[in-house]
Amino acid sequence: MAILLDLSVQHHEGLARDHPRDHLDSLVSETLWCDRLQAWLANLSPEEIPQGNHPPLGYELCLRFTDDAEICQLNRQYRHKDQPTDVLAFAAMESEIPQIGAALPLSLGDIVISLDTAQRQAQPLGHSLDSELTWLAAHGFLHLLGWDHPDDESLAAMLQRQVQLLACVEIAVNLDLPRILSKTPS
Repeated sequence: MAILLDLSVQHHEGLARDHPRDHLDSLVSETLWCDRLQAWLANLSPEEIPQGNHPPLGYELCLRFTDDAEICQLNRQYRHKDQPTDVLAFAAMESEIPQIGAALPLSLGDIVISLDTAQRQAQPLGHSLDSELTWLAAHGFLHLLGWDHPDDESLAAMLQRQVQLLACVEIAVNLDLPRILSKTPS
């Protein structure tokens, strides 16, 4: 199954100081992310795959890597939270899957990831920026497919599914579920 990927990258002064330009370019490579998203789509169960009335030609989404300033503005505008966050997902299919022709790709939506926040989160967790970006992209991807986490049980299920998605692209993460759940607001 092919996935069309619209990838945009914003310039990040802070990251350019901490990472050589070629390393940063490799982290946000369109080829890398197309490969990961195709692997994730291939890993989905039939019930998880959005199809509409016909299996689509493919899927498309926008994956945007940005900084804290832009993600804070988006978080304020769409979630009424005046602070940066790590990842935002804007699903194209908030309710029903549109009935499209078989010759068109199905748009899943947009994932926006703050490279600044991802870098801050990766360091204390002891894993690479690449692992953190992949973790956040998997989280956003699941939101685009309709996953949500309004309670601890659904959050635990979603995080376990993220671990599975990362495993299929050969990235292992240590999931400290009790620590994560203790930090979620009641």
